Amino acid sequence: MLILLIDSVELLRRTASKPDVSFMTVIQMAMLKLPHMGQKTFPFAILFGAMLAFWRLTRTNELVISRGAGVSAWQFMVPPLALAFLLGIFQISVINPLASVTLTGYEQMEAVHLKGKKNLLALSDSGIWLRQTNEDGQSVIHAGHITQQDNDVSLRNVTIFVYEGTDRFQSRIDAEESMLEDGFWHLKNTRIYYPEKPQHFEKDFWLATDLTLAKIQDNFAPPETMSFWSLPGFIETLEESGFSALRHRLYLHTLLAAPFLLCAMVLIAATFTLRSSRREGASLVIFAGLMTGFLLYFFSDLVFALGLSDSIPVVLAAWTPSGVSTLLGLSMLFHLEDG
Repeated sequence: MLILLIDSVELLRRTASKPDVSFMTVIQMAMLKLPHMGQKTFPFAILFGAMLAFWRLTRTNELVISRGAGVSAWQFMVPPLALAFLLGIFQISVINPLASVTLTGYEQMEAVHLKGKKNLLALSDSGIWLRQTNEDGQSVIHAGHITQQDNDVSLRNVTIFVYEGTDRFQSRIDAEESMLEDGFWHLKNTRIYYPEKPQHFEKDFWLATDLTLAKIQDNFAPPETMSFWSLPGFIETLEESGFSALRHRLYLHTLLAAPFLLCAMVLIAATFTLRSSRREGASLVIFAGLMTGFLLYFFSDLVFALGLSDSIPVVLAAWTPSGVSTLLGLSMLFHLEDG
């Protein structure tokens, strides 16, 4: 509810200068974004829940009695670790597909109501589809194959449908190849078809566009809007089309590492609460545990940014936070329990 309230206030601020966006639209957008935000807070939910559970067991001396009966900390850590791992699997297999669908709806509403986007892109096995706008109207572009080399984009087997305004068909353009230049598509061996007129051949033809390589790549579906089950296929299609799938591959490995990150949160919670029997130090210990959780969160974001910039390998960027957190929790527990 707190996240929903904060998101609603932020959206109200962003739509303050847009009188055509109603209050119900803002609430709908905040609700659509909520499952995605819930995923981001999932590790903290595990951390807070584990700290609360272990702290209650410590204060009521139940853990002391368990140790006196011969049960070690490693034995009663197995159930919460198993539960955290299962919750991680539930998150990536059930919650993530739901969150990706709702976030897609949020992104579409944000693009229309807040950003005013008109350029769209779709990628499928049959090729690439682009929609662009210019002063004269809109154009829908289909290409059977796309090649990217440095900052040059080349389309092959191109078909362009040109519209006057938004829905009045003007012409169809077929070209063997199209190169993206500064503000223009340079089409080669072009055949232009007008309604009720014979075709017209042009060896070189230029079509105005406001698209750039950066805009084309930015219009691909963000990895957060892709379901865990759809990501592998989309990554394969993206790479076959000549585009970089770095963001999507990094996000996929981050999802795969999520169950282990939740287990690491349980270990960290146990480190700060299992041995806290004195009441006067309770607040300090709990605060230290919470700060450690937040530091790990920011560390994860930092490593993710390094992976996104291709400074470190994708696998290393995705698995480092969970690996470091797990090793940290295990080492501290070994020290506390086994000296």
